[in-house]
Amino acid sequence: MTIRDIIIKYSEELIEISDTPRLDVELLLQKALGNVDRIYIHINLSKELTKDQYDLFLEMIKDRINGRPIAYIVGNREFMGLDFFVKEGVLIPRPDTEPLVEEVIELCNEKNSVEILDIGTGSGAITISLAKYIKNSKVTSFDISDIPLEVGRQNAINNGVEDKTIFIKSDLFSAIKNKEIKFDVIVSNPPYIPKKDIETLHTQVKDYEPYNALEGGEDGLDFYREITKQSKIYLKSNGILAYEVGHDQAEDVSKIMSDNGYTKIYTKKDIQGIDRVVIGFKL
Repeated sequence: MTIRDIIIKYSEELIEISDTPRLDVELLLQKALGNVDRIYIHINLSKELTKDQYDLFLEMIKDRINGRPIAYIVGNREFMGLDFFVKEGVLIPRPDTEPLVEEVIELCNEKNSVEILDIGTGSGAITISLAKYIKNSKVTSFDISDIPLEVGRQNAINNGVEDKTIFIKSDLFSAIKNKEIKFDVIVSNPPYIPKKDIETLHTQVKDYEPYNALEGGEDGLDFYREITKQSKIYLKSNGILAYEVGHDQAEDVSKIMSDNGYTKIYTKKDIQGIDRVVIGFKL
């Protein structure tokens, strides 16, 4: 079959599965053809795939039709203009998180040096993007699981920031033994899905992405409460606490921060107009 025929046929088959069926097919074709770029796909629509290429494509499209996320199939995802290796066991980077990173960059880029702590490594997307785009930054990344730390380290190397990042196994702040250690910024995209809502998530999320990166307790706010309470110990005076929040959580998270003594609290919207980022400052 030609590239054109494959795009037409399998885009139709993915309509019920994906919000971006044609893009998914093109990404799988890129992989099947030896990691070519999308321009190659667009200028070679009449090209016939070899049997081996087509067999590989069919294997991957079957996975996608069964609900496996496209990022896990092709092994990477773009975030903040950078390329991130991903595999099962790490949360897939999402555009929803970019406003958080952009806001922290905006707040920090004029500082002479910045010590940042990222709670919840995932793929390393937040950690590595901040290290890449903030001059004179050093970013420490904590995660409770081994796979995110392994993937984060690899992505730091891939994106040339291994000398500006450190990845440490830690249950929230448990790895910090010296209470004198202080950061300019603590940033987190913690698990924030209420426990009762997990089963309502799309199959490709609830059946494939790590549960402990999704579930945030009965009301989804457990991690915000604990991180906010503990962060006061580890932030410098006028230090920044920055969160990504769920679509209806900005007000609740703002109150948690206010109740814990944070000031100048404000929110930022994502591209859909949802309050997605909450920022506060330690006195």
